[in-house]
Amino acid sequence: MPECQNCEAFVTDQYVRVFAPDGMGDVRVCPRCTDKLRDGAEVREAHSPRHS
Repeated sequence: MPECQNCEAFVTDQYVRVFAPDGMGDVRVCPRCTDKLRDGAEVREAHSPRHS
């Protein structure tokens, strides 16, 4: 089962197909991550924690 590399939360296969870099089976950050977020093809620290 795919999971987020940051928070280890479960993510769907469809989410991985859309947001994981080519060749990766897991995403680096997901919507449940409050401390990081996607910024184009990169991942960066959130300026302020997001609420889930």
